Amino acid sequence: MSRQKFPISEVAQNEINRFRQEIAGMDAGTVDENDFKKFRLNNGIYGIRFKSDEHMIRIKLPFGYVTADQLDQIADVAEEMTPNKLLHVTTRQAIQLHNIKRSDIPDLLTKIHEAGLTSREACGNTVRNITCDELAGIHKNEIFDVNPYMELMFRYLLRNPIGQNLPRKFKIAFEGCPDSDRA
Repeated sequence: MSRQKFPISEVAQNEINRFRQEIAGMDAGTVDENDFKKFRLNNGIYGIRFKSDEHMIRIKLPFGYVTADQLDQIADVAEEMTPNKLLHVTTRQAIQLHNIKRSDIPDLLTKIHEAGLTSREACGNTVRNITCDELAGIHKNEIFDVNPYMELMFRYLLRNPIGQNLPRKFKIAFEGCPDSDRA
């Protein structure tokens, strides 16, 4: 089966390359753990307590949208890189992969970018994944379709310096129905 493969932007490729450098520095003892922590958190990667070499990676599904190809690609990554081969679907329309070896992070990021997805700003004190009502654009009581506004907001805020060093995480949800609270 042929899958859609997205080009990796220069910015994303630079971040992946920096991960390779930071990981090599961590292994060599030349990169400070706290500096690496801020960088990895802004890229959607949490450390796992008591397991310094294992991480949880949160993949954003902007607006909760995901294609069958993307799900296949994420499942392949889980099979290849997670010990239990499981995915965790979050309440904020994201997917988490647990117990990822630090050395596998750059390859994993490459694969999710090739699937047209990102983990950027899925963790840390940043603007998190933008969520919405799963019926946006089709609900009979919807005042207007919020989809175009969600997409513009997502594109505007992704890697925007204004959202990189917030005092706490900032969560946004779009809803177009006055009688609903599904976002």
